[in-house]
Amino acid sequence: MKIKFLYISFFLISFAIDAQIDSQKKSTPIPAIESKKDSANTSVILPSKTNGNNSFSGLTLPKTNSEINVPKKEFTMFGETFGNPGELYEKRLNKKSDEIKNEMFLGTVGSKTDVYFGDFKTKSKYVYIMYSDYGEQDGDLINISVNDEIINPRILLTNAVQGFKLELKEGFNKLDFLALSEGYLLPNTAFFKVVDDQQNIITSNYWALSKDVKASIIIVKE
Repeated sequence: MKIKFLYISFFLISFAIDAQIDSQKKSTPIPAIESKKDSANTSVILPSKTNGNNSFSGLTLPKTNSEINVPKKEFTMFGETFGNPGELYEKRLNKKSDEIKNEMFLGTVGSKTDVYFGDFKTKSKYVYIMYSDYGEQDGDLINISVNDEIINPRILLTNAVQGFKLELKEGFNKLDFLALSEGYLLPNTAFFKVVDDQQNIITSNYWALSKDVKASIIIVKE
């Protein structure tokens, strides 16, 4: 009986020792260690929302205006385009012609009635009468008379200035420019100028006449 008791006691002691050994083999959890305050912070930094006054670190940022409309200019490799002097001169002449037509209510035709440009006084012994076609040279023909006497029966108006010297009589000297044709571009168009013996311009003007209509001026010698 005593031997049986010893055997049971030995068995229980052996079992307790084995259980202790098995429990030591299992891993023991290690508590987390809190990081110190000066450790690096690896958390992701997200950009903060902008405030209403567009400021950053005490600096004020300029406000952007989304409503500004920047004019768009077509890109060109050839730069600005400028008209040549000949084209500009022609445009000015055409503009002057249109102004004359509008003033005289001519439209696309010349004046149907004689045009009187007025009388002008001078003490000069003679004057120079000059004239030219102020539009395109298109075959306009005129004749010129002084005091109803034809002094040149047929003159072709050109873009080059033509003219003659006129000895003045005492009193009235009436000059008439009669349109003999209108060329191939209506109407008969010309620019004229009267210059005294001191190279002073007495008068100058333009005309736009239909065929068989004349433009007149009177030079009064004092």
